Amino acid sequence: MRVRTNPRAWLIAGLLCFAHAGRVRADELHVAVAANFLSTLHRLAPLFEKATGHKLVLSPGSTGQLYAQIQRGAPYDVLLSADSERPAKLEAEGLAVKGSRFTYAVGRLVLWSPKRGVVDAGGALLQKPQLGFVALADPKTAPYGAAAEQTLHALKLLPPLKAANKLVYGESVAQAQQFATSGHAECAFVALAQVTDASGKTNGSLWLVPDALYKRLDQDAVALSASTKQAQARQFLSWLRSDPTALHTIRSSGYALAR
Repeated sequence: MRVRTNPRAWLIAGLLCFAHAGRVRADELHVAVAANFLSTLHRLAPLFEKATGHKLVLSPGSTGQLYAQIQRGAPYDVLLSADSERPAKLEAEGLAVKGSRFTYAVGRLVLWSPKRGVVDAGGALLQKPQLGFVALADPKTAPYGAAAEQTLHALKLLPPLKAANKLVYGESVAQAQQFATSGHAECAFVALAQVTDASGKTNGSLWLVPDALYKRLDQDAVALSASTKQAQARQFLSWLRSDPTALHTIRSSGYALAR
């Protein structure tokens, strides 16, 4: 017996199968992200999802905290660090995929206040007798905190400010910013990107710290060996490294790109 087929039915079935396959291929990628880059990654995530269908699940923290979590087996797929040292260590320890590491952004340090007219363009506020508390991230776990202490050391201000108990430390650069935002500190050392909006405008008042006062903040990305989503991780890192819209977003957020 000859069976007649309905071409329209086959077409509809094919389209449904294709749509279902697209949903299966789409996945969640767990990204451990340094606190300074969180706001920028929030802007990037929907762009990546639109381009690939993959959703980014973000876990922020200081780089040192994230590094320790990865060593203890935290189920991340990718690390976006605030330095280059810890991703290199993860490679050496077999916890990161060799060859996947690259510098996705170069950070810039600022001294910032949420209020206009508080921080001058030359950072002279730091030498005023009436200076209030200055917030910075823990230099042991946060690269921006280390950069802040390097800056104060270069200016010969670290010992006197410590002696006067003027320095308050946050667990991350995000918490250092919160200290200033809440009024618990007069100003804070943070990343330029943290105080730059989507249009590229900064808020409050700030001093852009000269690059010569601290070690260059190369921020490296790396895929993690324990991830079960290696293909998606590679896709995200490739997109972050080469997509014109992603690169524009990183630059407009206050970062430089590695040459």
